[in-house]
Amino acid sequence: MTDLALRKDGACGRITLTRPQALNALSWDMCLRIEAALDRWRTDPQVALVLIEGEGPRAFCAGGDIAEVYHRARAGDVAHAQGFWRDEYRLNAKMAEYPKPLVSFLHGFVMGGGVGLGGHCAPRIVGETAQVAMPECGIGFVPDVGGSFLLARAPGRLGRHLALTAARMGPGDAIHAGFADVFVPEAGWEALKAGLARTGDVGLVAQAPEPPPPSPMAEAQDRIDALYAGADVAAIAAALERSEDPLAPAALKALRRNSPLSMAVTLAMLDALQAAPHDLRAALRQEYRVAHRILDQGDMLEGVRAAIIDKDRSPRWADAFGAVPQDKVAALLAPLGAEELALPAPDGGETE
Repeated sequence: MTDLALRKDGACGRITLTRPQALNALSWDMCLRIEAALDRWRTDPQVALVLIEGEGPRAFCAGGDIAEVYHRARAGDVAHAQGFWRDEYRLNAKMAEYPKPLVSFLHGFVMGGGVGLGGHCAPRIVGETAQVAMPECGIGFVPDVGGSFLLARAPGRLGRHLALTAARMGPGDAIHAGFADVFVPEAGWEALKAGLARTGDVGLVAQAPEPPPPSPMAEAQDRIDALYAGADVAAIAAALERSEDPLAPAALKALRRNSPLSMAVTLAMLDALQAAPHDLRAALRQEYRVAHRILDQGDMLEGVRAAIIDKDRSPRWADAFGAVPQDKVAALLAPLGAEELALPAPDGGETE
């Protein structure tokens, strides 16, 4: 395979996404192979830590391979997407609970599935080219791969802003929002990786950081908190319309462009997670409930068509802005019974 390189490099297990021509988009097969490598290295005494990186200058990973999901679903194979998401979310949980240090190097586009792959590691190193975002509402989906967990834990109401507008975070913003841990200039990455491979000492990361670039979102935190205080999307939009804040016009434009249903469901997801702020598993299970149904009951097929397939940027959403029936939101979030997401025990043993 040419889309992924898995190898031992000194004291490291090394995972390299090698699809730079596709911005290292994550496929189902890649998820399964990464999971198998992590399972092998979990008990390998030669592997002290695991390093994950993306090849090429443009992206760590710009997301999942949603074109494949679209074409399969259009052909009647919704189970393909359900299986992909089930296995991807299981990988996200394993990465977050991995018993050895898992070091991610985040550069260029880090979006959607890329956040799931690099955002649950520890430590998460971000470089100056990083553009981190959760753009799912723009394609009729919801923030997933544990992204809703990170958004719910972001300071104040910043998670609402990031989820509803797909605003991109530079390195300073990503650290402020809790999507990254330390800033290391990319010119020093190869030396740091070589040191990690040579020593297996994750403590080297603590010796490498520099002060991150400023975070415009941190500077705007109080204003964001005020603008996104509304109970629903319509109230948030009204606040943005009234505001003279310089961030309001772009935010309002994004809200009016995105799927009304996806935004309503996303707000409900983030609100529910306030009661479980440290429970990634709860977030993943909630995300899977939506993902399991979204191709039949949501806007995702239309959103992907408009953004990725036909590229006309003119999606015809099922619901009017600010007028999403609450029963549609509740139906997407309802428990799945026997189809609920099964996750491995934290020690890597049998599923819960």
